[in-house]
Amino acid sequence: MKKYGIPTANFETFQAHQTSQAIEFLHTLNAPYVIKASGLAAGKGVVICQDLAEARRTIEGMLSGVLFDEAGRSIVIEEFLQGEEASYFVMSDGKDFISLPNSQDYKRIGELATGLNTGGMGSYSPAPVITKQVEQKVLEQIVQPTIKGMAQEGHPYQGVLYVGLMIHEGQPQVVEFNCRFGDPECQAMMMRFKDDIVPLLLDTAKGKLSEHHYSPQLHEAAACVVLAAEGYPKNPVSGEVISGLEQIGNDETVQTFHAGTVADGQTFRVSGGRVLSIATRADTLEHALNKAYAQIPKIQWKGKTYRRDIGLTGLFHEKNHPEICVGMVAGSHSDLEIVKKAAAILKQFGISYKAIVASAHRSPDRVTQFIQECENAGAGVFIAFAGMAAHLPGVVASQTTKPVIGVPIKSSLEGHDALLSIVQMPPGVPVATVSIGGGANAAILATQMLAIHHTDLRAKLKQHKIDMEQQVALNHAKSGADAI
Repeated sequence: MKKYGIPTANFETFQAHQTSQAIEFLHTLNAPYVIKASGLAAGKGVVICQDLAEARRTIEGMLSGVLFDEAGRSIVIEEFLQGEEASYFVMSDGKDFISLPNSQDYKRIGELATGLNTGGMGSYSPAPVITKQVEQKVLEQIVQPTIKGMAQEGHPYQGVLYVGLMIHEGQPQVVEFNCRFGDPECQAMMMRFKDDIVPLLLDTAKGKLSEHHYSPQLHEAAACVVLAAEGYPKNPVSGEVISGLEQIGNDETVQTFHAGTVADGQTFRVSGGRVLSIATRADTLEHALNKAYAQIPKIQWKGKTYRRDIGLTGLFHEKNHPEICVGMVAGSHSDLEIVKKAAAILKQFGISYKAIVASAHRSPDRVTQFIQECENAGAGVFIAFAGMAAHLPGVVASQTTKPVIGVPIKSSLEGHDALLSIVQMPPGVPVATVSIGGGANAAILATQMLAIHHTDLRAKLKQHKIDMEQQVALNHAKSGADAI
Protein backbone atom coordinates (compact mmCIF):
# COMPACT_ATOMS: atom_id res chain seq x y z
CA MET A 1 0.00 0.00 0.00
CA LYS A 2 2.80 2.41 0.83
CA LYS A 3 4.57 1.54 -2.45
CA TYR A 4 1.51 2.21 -4.61
CA GLY A 5 0.11 5.19 -2.68
CA ILE A 6 -2.99 3.36 -1.45
CA PRO A 7 -4.58 5.28 1.48
CA THR A 8 -4.20 3.48 4.80
CA ALA A 9 -3.15 4.25 8.36
CA ASN A 10 0.28 5.78 8.87
CA PHE A 11 2.53 2.97 10.11
CA GLU A 12 6.04 1.68 10.66
CA THR A 13 7.49 -1.79 11.33
CA PHE A 14 10.03 -2.48 14.09
CA GLN A 15 12.15 -5.47 15.11
CA ALA A 16 13.28 -6.73 18.52
CA HIS A 17 16.38 -4.50 18.64
CA GLN A 18 14.46 -1.31 17.71
CA THR A 19 12.57 -0.57 20.94
CA SER A 20 13.85 3.02 21.20
CA GLN A 21 12.99 3.77 17.55
CA ALA A 22 9.50 2.31 18.06
CA ILE A 23 8.86 4.50 21.10
CA GLU A 24 10.18 7.52 19.20
CA PHE A 25 7.72 6.80 16.36
CA LEU A 26 4.85 6.86 18.88
CA HIS A 27 5.44 10.58 19.40
CA THR A 28 4.58 11.26 15.73
CA LEU A 29 1.06 9.85 16.27
CA ASN A 30 -1.95 10.86 18.33
CA ALA A 31 -3.63 8.59 20.88
CA PRO A 32 -5.02 5.98 20.80
CA TYR A 33 -2.20 3.85 19.36
CA VAL A 34 -2.56 0.55 17.47
CA ILE A 35 0.22 -1.97 18.09
CA LYS A 36 0.23 -5.28 16.23
CA ALA A 37 2.29 -8.43 16.65
CA SER A 38 3.45 -9.44 13.17
CA GLY A 39 3.37 -13.15 13.94
CA LEU A 40 0.46 -15.50 14.60
CA ALA A 41 -1.15 -14.69 17.96
CA ALA A 42 -4.48 -16.58 17.88
CA GLY A 43 -6.36 -13.44 16.83
CA LYS A 44 -5.21 -11.55 19.94
CA GLY A 45 -2.13 -9.80 18.56
CA VAL A 46 -3.66 -6.34 18.14
CA VAL A 47 -3.54 -4.02 21.17
CA ILE A 48 -5.18 -0.58 21.15
CA CYS A 49 -3.45 1.63 23.73
CA GLN A 50 -5.16 4.73 25.10
CA ASP A 51 -2.04 6.61 26.18
CA LEU A 52 1.74 6.75 25.70
CA ALA A 53 2.53 4.90 28.92
CA GLU A 54 0.36 1.92 27.97
CA ALA A 55 1.74 1.95 24.43
CA ARG A 56 5.33 1.96 25.71
CA ARG A 57 4.67 -0.99 28.01
CA THR A 58 3.05 -2.91 25.16
CA ILE A 59 5.95 -2.27 22.78
CA GLU A 60 8.52 -3.34 25.36
CA GLY A 61 6.48 -6.44 26.22
CA MET A 62 6.11 -7.50 22.60
CA LEU A 63 9.64 -6.84 21.38
CA SER A 64 11.15 -8.54 24.44
CA GLY A 65 9.08 -11.67 23.83
CA VAL A 66 7.14 -11.37 27.11
CA LEU A 67 3.92 -10.77 25.14
CA PHE A 68 3.11 -13.30 22.39
CA ASP A 69 6.60 -14.93 22.51
CA GLU A 70 8.27 -14.91 19.09
CA ALA A 71 5.07 -13.68 17.39
CA GLY A 72 5.66 -10.25 18.94
CA ARG A 73 9.37 -9.86 18.22
CA SER A 74 8.39 -7.94 15.09
CA ILE A 75 5.62 -5.35 15.41
CA VAL A 76 3.65 -2.82 13.42
CA ILE A 77 2.70 0.48 15.03
CA GLU A 78 -0.25 2.15 13.33
CA GLU A 79 -2.22 5.34 13.44
CA PHE A 80 -5.71 4.75 14.89
CA LEU A 81 -8.27 5.34 12.16
CA GLN A 82 -11.46 7.24 13.02
CA GLY A 83 -14.69 6.86 11.08
CA GLU A 84 -17.26 4.28 10.04
CA GLU A 85 -16.27 0.83 8.82
CA ALA A 86 -17.58 -0.81 5.66
CA SER A 87 -16.63 -3.68 3.35
CA TYR A 88 -16.13 -3.39 -0.41
CA PHE A 89 -15.90 -6.43 -2.68
CA VAL A 90 -14.71 -7.01 -6.23
CA MET A 91 -14.13 -10.05 -8.40
CA SER A 92 -10.82 -9.87 -10.26
CA ASP A 93 -9.58 -12.11 -13.09
CA GLY A 94 -6.06 -10.71 -12.79
CA LYS A 95 -6.59 -7.90 -15.30
CA ASP A 96 -10.15 -6.64 -14.98
CA PHE A 97 -12.60 -6.54 -12.09
CA ILE A 98 -16.33 -6.33 -11.35
CA SER A 99 -17.72 -4.55 -8.27
CA LEU A 100 -20.03 -6.56 -6.01
CA PRO A 101 -22.53 -5.33 -3.39
CA ASN A 102 -20.87 -3.54 -0.48
CA SER A 103 -21.84 -4.16 3.13
CA GLN A 104 -21.20 -3.45 6.78
CA ASP A 105 -20.74 -6.06 9.50
CA TYR A 106 -20.77 -6.13 13.32
CA LYS A 107 -17.87 -7.86 15.04
CA ARG A 108 -18.46 -7.37 18.79
CA ILE A 109 -20.55 -9.86 20.75
CA GLY A 110 -22.34 -7.13 22.72
CA GLU A 111 -24.84 -4.55 21.54
CA LEU A 112 -23.59 -1.05 20.77
CA ALA A 113 -20.14 -2.52 19.98
CA THR A 114 -19.34 -3.86 23.46
CA GLY A 115 -17.61 -7.04 24.53
CA LEU A 116 -15.22 -9.36 22.73
CA ASN A 117 -14.63 -9.57 19.00
CA THR A 118 -16.33 -12.44 17.18
CA GLY A 119 -16.41 -13.84 13.68
CA GLY A 120 -19.34 -11.52 13.02
CA MET A 121 -22.78 -11.08 14.63
CA GLY A 122 -24.62 -9.67 11.62
CA SER A 123 -24.42 -7.56 8.50
CA TYR A 124 -26.43 -5.55 6.02
CA SER A 125 -26.11 -4.41 2.42
CA PRO A 126 -25.69 -1.85 0.94
CA ALA A 127 -23.78 0.39 3.37
CA PRO A 128 -25.02 4.00 2.95
CA VAL A 129 -21.63 5.33 4.08
CA ILE A 130 -20.30 4.16 0.70
CA THR A 131 -21.84 6.94 -1.37
CA LYS A 132 -21.24 7.22 -5.12
CA GLN A 133 -18.45 9.71 -4.41
CA VAL A 134 -16.82 7.42 -1.84
CA GLU A 135 -17.13 4.42 -4.15
CA GLN A 136 -15.37 6.31 -6.93
CA LYS A 137 -12.47 7.02 -4.55
CA VAL A 138 -12.38 3.35 -3.48
CA LEU A 139 -12.11 2.27 -7.11
CA GLU A 140 -9.57 4.87 -8.22
CA GLN A 141 -7.39 5.07 -5.10
CA ILE A 142 -7.59 1.50 -3.76
CA VAL A 143 -8.98 -1.24 -6.02
CA GLN A 144 -7.36 -0.25 -9.31
CA PRO A 145 -3.82 0.36 -7.97
CA THR A 146 -4.02 -2.83 -5.88
CA ILE A 147 -4.95 -5.10 -8.79
CA LYS A 148 -2.58 -3.31 -11.17
CA GLY A 149 0.27 -3.43 -8.65
CA MET A 150 -0.08 -7.17 -8.05
CA ALA A 151 -0.11 -7.82 -11.79
CA GLN A 152 3.00 -5.66 -12.30
CA GLU A 153 4.86 -7.65 -9.65
CA GLY A 154 4.07 -10.95 -11.37
CA HIS A 155 1.26 -12.05 -9.07
CA PRO A 156 -2.02 -11.26 -10.91
CA TYR A 157 -4.90 -11.68 -8.49
CA GLN A 158 -7.86 -13.91 -9.42
CA GLY A 159 -10.80 -14.22 -7.09
CA VAL A 160 -12.62 -12.21 -4.46
CA LEU A 161 -10.84 -9.11 -3.19
CA TYR A 162 -12.37 -8.01 0.11
CA VAL A 163 -11.40 -4.46 1.04
CA GLY A 164 -12.05 -3.55 4.68
CA LEU A 165 -12.50 0.22 4.83
CA MET A 166 -12.60 3.00 7.38
CA ILE A 167 -14.45 6.02 5.99
CA HIS A 168 -14.02 9.42 7.59
CA GLU A 169 -15.45 12.63 6.14
CA GLY A 170 -15.85 11.02 2.74
CA GLN A 171 -12.29 9.65 2.52
CA PRO A 172 -11.80 5.84 2.49
CA GLN A 173 -8.72 4.19 3.97
CA VAL A 174 -7.80 0.51 3.99
CA VAL A 175 -8.05 -1.34 7.29
CA GLU A 176 -7.45 -4.80 5.82
CA PHE A 177 -7.53 -6.93 2.69
CA ASN A 178 -8.96 -10.44 2.53
CA CYS A 179 -9.16 -13.03 -0.22
CA ARG A 180 -12.67 -14.39 0.37
CA PHE A 181 -16.28 -13.44 0.85
CA GLY A 182 -16.75 -12.31 4.44
CA ASP A 183 -19.04 -14.09 6.85
CA PRO A 184 -21.75 -12.91 7.60
CA GLU A 185 -21.33 -10.26 4.86
CA CYS A 186 -21.68 -12.98 2.21
CA GLN A 187 -25.19 -13.95 3.32
CA ALA A 188 -26.54 -10.41 3.04
CA MET A 189 -24.66 -9.82 -0.22
CA MET A 190 -25.98 -12.95 -1.95
CA MET A 191 -29.56 -12.16 -0.93
CA ARG A 192 -29.33 -9.07 -3.14
CA PHE A 193 -28.27 -10.89 -6.33
CA LYS A 194 -30.97 -11.29 -8.96
CA ASP A 195 -28.54 -13.06 -11.30
CA ASP A 196 -26.84 -16.42 -10.96
CA ILE A 197 -23.36 -15.72 -9.64
CA VAL A 198 -21.80 -18.89 -11.13
CA PRO A 199 -21.17 -17.37 -14.61
CA LEU A 200 -19.31 -14.52 -12.89
CA LEU A 201 -17.16 -16.97 -10.94
CA LEU A 202 -16.41 -18.93 -14.12
CA ASP A 203 -15.44 -15.80 -16.08
CA THR A 204 -13.20 -14.80 -13.20
CA ALA A 205 -11.45 -18.17 -13.19
CA LYS A 206 -10.99 -18.09 -16.98
CA GLY A 207 -9.81 -14.47 -17.13
CA LYS A 208 -12.74 -13.40 -19.29
CA LEU A 209 -14.48 -10.69 -17.28
CA SER A 210 -13.95 -8.09 -20.00
CA GLU A 211 -15.56 -10.30 -22.66
CA HIS A 212 -18.97 -10.53 -21.03
CA HIS A 213 -19.23 -7.06 -19.41
CA TYR A 214 -20.92 -8.60 -16.41
CA SER A 215 -23.01 -6.14 -14.40
CA PRO A 216 -24.94 -7.78 -11.55
CA GLN A 217 -28.63 -7.00 -11.14
CA LEU A 218 -29.38 -6.33 -7.49
CA HIS A 219 -32.35 -6.20 -5.14
CA GLU A 220 -32.68 -3.13 -2.95
CA ALA A 221 -31.52 -4.15 0.55
CA ALA A 222 -30.64 -7.19 2.66
CA ALA A 223 -29.86 -7.96 6.29
CA CYS A 224 -28.35 -10.86 8.21
CA VAL A 225 -28.63 -11.49 11.96
CA VAL A 226 -26.49 -14.19 13.60
CA LEU A 227 -27.84 -16.35 16.43
CA ALA A 228 -25.01 -17.54 18.67
CA ALA A 229 -24.59 -20.08 21.44
CA GLU A 230 -24.44 -19.26 25.13
CA GLY A 231 -20.87 -18.41 26.15
CA TYR A 232 -19.73 -17.42 22.65
CA PRO A 233 -17.04 -16.37 21.72
CA LYS A 234 -14.96 -17.69 24.64
CA ASN A 235 -16.70 -20.91 25.70
CA PRO A 236 -19.74 -21.69 23.54
CA VAL A 237 -22.12 -24.26 25.01
CA SER A 238 -22.96 -27.12 22.63
CA GLY A 239 -25.60 -29.84 22.64
CA GLU A 240 -28.77 -27.79 23.13
CA VAL A 241 -31.78 -28.85 21.02
CA ILE A 242 -32.93 -26.22 18.49
CA SER A 243 -36.68 -25.89 18.01
CA GLY A 244 -38.87 -23.87 15.66
CA LEU A 245 -36.81 -24.08 12.46
CA GLU A 246 -39.83 -25.44 10.62
CA GLN A 247 -41.68 -22.18 11.38
CA ILE A 248 -39.29 -20.12 9.26
CA GLY A 249 -40.87 -19.63 5.85
CA ASN A 250 -37.71 -20.01 3.76
CA ASP A 251 -38.27 -18.44 0.34
CA GLU A 252 -36.44 -16.00 -1.91
CA THR A 253 -36.69 -13.26 0.71
CA VAL A 254 -35.98 -15.24 3.90
CA GLN A 255 -33.17 -17.77 4.29
CA THR A 256 -31.82 -19.67 7.29
CA PHE A 257 -28.12 -20.49 7.05
CA HIS A 258 -26.73 -23.23 9.29
CA ALA A 259 -23.24 -22.82 10.76
CA GLY A 260 -22.78 -24.39 14.20
CA THR A 261 -25.48 -27.08 14.02
CA VAL A 262 -25.53 -30.86 13.78
CA ALA A 263 -28.40 -33.13 12.74
CA ASP A 264 -29.67 -35.48 15.43
CA GLY A 265 -32.36 -37.59 13.83
CA GLN A 266 -35.21 -35.25 12.97
CA THR A 267 -33.87 -32.42 15.11
CA PHE A 268 -30.85 -30.10 15.14
CA ARG A 269 -28.51 -29.40 18.01
CA VAL A 270 -26.06 -26.60 18.73
CA SER A 271 -22.51 -27.63 17.78
CA GLY A 272 -20.59 -24.35 17.53
CA GLY A 273 -20.36 -20.69 18.52
CA ARG A 274 -22.24 -19.02 15.69
CA VAL A 275 -25.18 -21.37 15.27
CA LEU A 276 -27.51 -19.92 12.66
CA SER A 277 -28.03 -16.75 10.68
CA ILE A 278 -31.28 -15.33 9.38
CA ALA A 279 -30.86 -13.47 6.08
CA THR A 280 -33.63 -11.42 4.50
CA ARG A 281 -34.18 -8.90 1.75
CA ALA A 282 -36.81 -6.22 1.13
CA ASP A 283 -37.40 -2.90 -0.58
CA THR A 284 -35.66 -0.97 2.23
CA LEU A 285 -33.05 -1.79 4.86
CA GLU A 286 -35.55 -1.14 7.66
CA HIS A 287 -38.04 -3.59 6.16
CA ALA A 288 -35.30 -6.21 5.69
CA LEU A 289 -34.22 -5.84 9.32
CA ASN A 290 -37.81 -6.01 10.58
CA LYS A 291 -38.33 -9.18 8.56
CA ALA A 292 -35.19 -10.79 10.00
CA TYR A 293 -36.00 -9.91 13.61
CA ALA A 294 -39.56 -11.18 13.17
CA GLN A 295 -38.15 -14.69 12.53
CA ILE A 296 -35.87 -14.85 15.57
CA PRO A 297 -38.52 -15.52 18.28
CA LYS A 298 -39.64 -18.60 16.31
CA ILE A 299 -36.27 -20.30 16.83
CA GLN A 300 -35.42 -21.37 20.38
CA TRP A 301 -32.69 -23.08 22.37
CA LYS A 302 -31.33 -22.49 25.85
CA GLY A 303 -28.86 -19.61 25.92
CA LYS A 304 -29.58 -18.27 22.42
CA THR A 305 -27.94 -14.88 22.01
CA TYR A 306 -28.04 -12.21 19.31
CA ARG A 307 -27.67 -8.48 18.85
CA ARG A 308 -30.73 -6.25 18.46
CA ASP A 309 -28.80 -3.35 16.92
CA ILE A 310 -27.75 -4.88 13.60
CA GLY A 311 -28.24 -2.34 10.80
CA LEU A 312 -28.95 0.68 13.00
CA THR A 313 -25.82 2.47 11.75
CA GLY A 314 -27.18 2.11 8.22
CA LEU A 315 -30.56 3.55 9.20
CA PHE A 316 -28.86 6.57 10.79
CA HIS A 317 -27.95 7.72 7.29
CA GLU A 318 -31.59 7.88 6.18
CA LYS A 319 -31.96 11.42 7.45
CA ASN A 320 -34.20 13.95 5.74
CA HIS A 321 -35.19 16.39 8.44
CA PRO A 322 -36.75 19.83 7.89
CA GLU A 323 -34.94 23.04 8.78
CA ILE A 324 -36.65 23.10 12.18
CA CYS A 325 -38.17 19.95 13.70
CA VAL A 326 -39.20 21.22 17.14
CA GLY A 327 -40.33 24.65 18.28
CA MET A 328 -39.89 25.37 22.01
CA VAL A 329 -41.56 28.25 23.88
CA ALA A 330 -40.71 29.15 27.48
CA GLY A 331 -42.92 31.48 29.47
CA SER A 332 -40.04 33.01 31.43
CA HIS A 333 -36.26 33.30 31.42
CA SER A 334 -36.28 31.39 34.72
CA ASP A 335 -37.55 28.35 32.75
CA LEU A 336 -34.48 28.17 30.50
CA GLU A 337 -32.62 25.60 32.62
CA ILE A 338 -35.42 23.11 31.90
CA VAL A 339 -35.42 24.12 28.22
CA LYS A 340 -31.67 23.39 28.08
CA LYS A 341 -32.30 19.83 29.29
CA ALA A 342 -34.75 19.31 26.43
CA ALA A 343 -32.34 20.89 23.96
CA ALA A 344 -29.53 18.54 25.05
CA ILE A 345 -31.70 15.51 24.27
CA LEU A 346 -32.73 16.89 20.88
CA LYS A 347 -29.07 17.50 20.02
CA GLN A 348 -28.26 13.94 21.03
CA PHE A 349 -30.77 12.68 18.47
CA GLY A 350 -29.64 15.14 15.80
CA ILE A 351 -32.96 17.02 15.84
CA SER A 352 -33.03 20.68 14.86
CA TYR A 353 -34.97 23.10 17.06
CA LYS A 354 -35.67 26.76 17.75
CA ALA A 355 -36.49 28.23 21.18
CA ILE A 356 -37.82 31.58 22.41
CA VAL A 357 -39.09 33.17 25.61
CA ALA A 358 -42.62 34.55 25.18
CA SER A 359 -45.60 35.09 27.43
CA ALA A 360 -49.14 33.89 26.69
CA HIS A 361 -50.45 37.10 28.33
CA ARG A 362 -47.81 39.78 27.79
CA SER A 363 -46.59 38.91 24.27
CA PRO A 364 -49.23 36.73 22.57
CA ASP A 365 -48.36 38.15 19.12
CA ARG A 366 -44.77 36.97 19.56
CA VAL A 367 -46.05 33.44 20.30
CA THR A 368 -48.25 33.50 17.18
CA GLN A 369 -45.40 34.74 14.98
CA PHE A 370 -43.00 32.10 16.35
CA ILE A 371 -45.44 29.26 15.69
CA GLN A 372 -45.90 30.44 12.11
CA GLU A 373 -42.16 30.72 11.54
CA CYS A 374 -41.54 27.23 12.88
CA GLU A 375 -44.33 25.67 10.83
CA ASN A 376 -43.00 27.35 7.69
CA ALA A 377 -39.60 25.76 8.46
CA GLY A 378 -41.19 22.31 8.79
CA ALA A 379 -41.64 21.93 12.56
CA GLY A 380 -43.54 18.76 13.46
CA VAL A 381 -43.83 19.19 17.25
CA PHE A 382 -43.99 22.07 19.75
CA ILE A 383 -42.92 22.02 23.40
CA ALA A 384 -44.28 24.70 25.75
CA PHE A 385 -42.77 25.30 29.22
CA ALA A 386 -44.94 27.15 31.75
CA GLY A 387 -45.57 27.61 35.47
CA MET A 388 -48.37 29.00 37.61
CA ALA A 389 -51.62 29.21 35.59
CA ALA A 390 -49.78 27.62 32.64
CA HIS A 391 -51.88 29.05 29.80
CA LEU A 392 -48.94 29.01 27.37
CA PRO A 393 -49.23 25.34 26.23
CA GLY A 394 -52.93 25.87 25.53
CA VAL A 395 -52.27 29.06 23.57
CA VAL A 396 -49.68 27.22 21.43
CA ALA A 397 -52.05 24.28 20.92
CA SER A 398 -54.87 26.60 19.85
CA GLN A 399 -52.76 28.02 17.03
CA THR A 400 -51.27 24.90 15.45
CA THR A 401 -52.41 21.53 14.18
CA LYS A 402 -49.08 19.98 15.23
CA PRO A 403 -48.75 18.01 18.49
CA VAL A 404 -47.94 20.13 21.54
CA ILE A 405 -46.16 18.86 24.66
CA GLY A 406 -46.61 20.83 27.85
CA VAL A 407 -43.90 20.93 30.53
CA PRO A 408 -45.13 22.22 33.92
CA ILE A 409 -42.53 24.29 35.77
CA LYS A 410 -42.20 24.63 39.56
CA SER A 411 -43.94 27.72 40.90
CA SER A 412 -45.54 28.83 44.18
CA LEU A 413 -47.35 25.49 44.48
CA GLU A 414 -44.29 23.42 43.51
CA GLY A 415 -45.63 23.13 39.98
CA HIS A 416 -48.77 21.20 40.83
CA ASP A 417 -50.94 24.13 39.75
CA ALA A 418 -49.18 24.20 36.37
CA LEU A 419 -49.47 20.40 36.02
CA LEU A 420 -53.23 20.41 36.65
CA SER A 421 -53.75 23.41 34.39
CA ILE A 422 -51.96 21.81 31.44
CA VAL A 423 -53.68 18.46 31.90
CA GLN A 424 -57.15 20.08 31.89
CA MET A 425 -57.11 21.79 28.52
CA PRO A 426 -60.56 22.37 27.00
CA PRO A 427 -61.99 19.89 24.48
CA GLY A 428 -60.41 20.18 21.06
CA VAL A 429 -57.19 21.72 22.40
CA PRO A 430 -55.16 18.70 23.59
CA VAL A 431 -51.72 19.05 25.12
CA ALA A 432 -49.55 16.03 25.97
CA THR A 433 -48.24 16.54 29.49
CA VAL A 434 -45.06 15.31 31.17
CA SER A 435 -43.95 15.50 34.78
CA ILE A 436 -43.04 18.73 36.54
CA GLY A 437 -39.72 19.92 35.16
CA GLY A 438 -39.68 17.01 32.70
CA GLY A 439 -37.84 18.74 29.87
CA ALA A 440 -35.81 15.65 29.00
CA ASN A 441 -38.89 13.41 28.75
CA ALA A 442 -40.65 16.05 26.65
CA ALA A 443 -37.76 15.90 24.19
CA ILE A 444 -37.89 12.09 24.11
CA LEU A 445 -41.64 12.21 23.47
CA ALA A 446 -41.10 14.77 20.70
CA THR A 447 -38.49 12.45 19.17
CA GLN A 448 -40.95 9.55 19.26
CA MET A 449 -43.58 11.67 17.52
CA LEU A 450 -41.14 12.73 14.81
CA ALA A 451 -39.90 9.14 14.43
CA ILE A 452 -43.24 8.15 12.94
CA HIS A 453 -42.02 9.75 9.70
CA HIS A 454 -38.20 9.50 10.09
CA THR A 455 -36.33 6.21 9.80
CA ASP A 456 -33.11 7.48 11.39
CA LEU A 457 -34.97 8.59 14.53
CA ARG A 458 -36.62 5.18 14.90
CA ALA A 459 -33.13 3.65 14.78
CA LYS A 460 -31.71 6.14 17.28
CA LEU A 461 -34.58 5.53 19.69
CA LYS A 462 -33.90 1.79 19.53
CA GLN A 463 -30.23 2.44 20.24
CA HIS A 464 -31.22 4.75 23.11
CA LYS A 465 -33.34 2.04 24.73
CA ILE A 466 -30.53 -0.52 24.43
CA ASP A 467 -28.12 2.01 25.94
CA MET A 468 -30.47 2.59 28.89
CA GLU A 469 -30.69 -1.18 29.45
CA GLN A 470 -26.91 -1.42 29.49
CA GLN A 471 -26.68 1.42 32.01
CA VAL A 472 -29.22 -0.29 34.29
CA ALA A 473 -27.27 -3.56 34.07
CA LEU A 474 -23.99 -1.74 34.76
CA ASN A 475 -25.44 0.06 37.79
CA HIS A 476 -26.87 -3.23 39.05
CA ALA A 477 -23.45 -4.89 38.79
CA LYS A 478 -21.78 -1.99 40.62
CA SER A 479 -24.39 -2.04 43.39
CA GLY A 480 -23.48 -5.56 44.50
CA ALA A 481 -27.16 -6.45 44.75
CA ASP A 482 -26.48 -10.01 43.55
CA ALA A 483 -24.39 -10.63 46.65
CA ILE A 484 -27.19 -9.69 49.06
